[in-house]
Amino acid sequence: MASERTRRTDRMDQPLDRSRSLRPSVDTERFGRISESVARHIGSWAFILWMTIAIIVWVGLNLVISDGAPDPFPFIFLTLLLSLQASYAAPLILLAQNRQADRDRVQFQEDRQRTERLLADSDYLAREIAGLRLALGDMATRDYVRSELRDQVDDIIKALDAQTKAQTKAIAKAERRAERRAERRVGEDDTAE
Repeated sequence: MASERTRRTDRMDQPLDRSRSLRPSVDTERFGRISESVARHIGSWAFILWMTIAIIVWVGLNLVISDGAPDPFPFIFLTLLLSLQASYAAPLILLAQNRQADRDRVQFQEDRQRTERLLADSDYLAREIAGLRLALGDMATRDYVRSELRDQVDDIIKALDAQTKAQTKAIAKAERRAERRAERRVGEDDTAE
């Protein structure tokens, strides 16, 4: 009794067995894996070849030994064995097909969920990009700012050119006036003498 109590307290991560069942417990995963391996083996060319060789040897042996053959001509025992093999092979193949269909269904659901997530993400990103475009619609882009700066520089250069032309004209005019004044003074000095 003490050892049973110790066993119960040792494994706190597992529930206690309340009652024992008379039904045998079957691990469906292990049975499914076994059925898949049997179905895979039965569906191979090697199995067909060995089955054909075994049937030919069985029939040949029973035909050669006519008296006292284990399975005489109608080959009833061979028919029984083949029927027995078929009666076990068919459900095992169906179990393997059902497991494969379940895996395919799970894979399909995962693919569909992944596709839905991708679509939702792409829709979200499209909305975000559209929002950014609307927000940037009023903002100046780099190309716009560059073109405006080029226009301003061109305007400044034109203004500077106009100002330098005006200054050169003014300087030239002032020089001409100065020359005229100098000529008048020289003329006045000549007349005064």
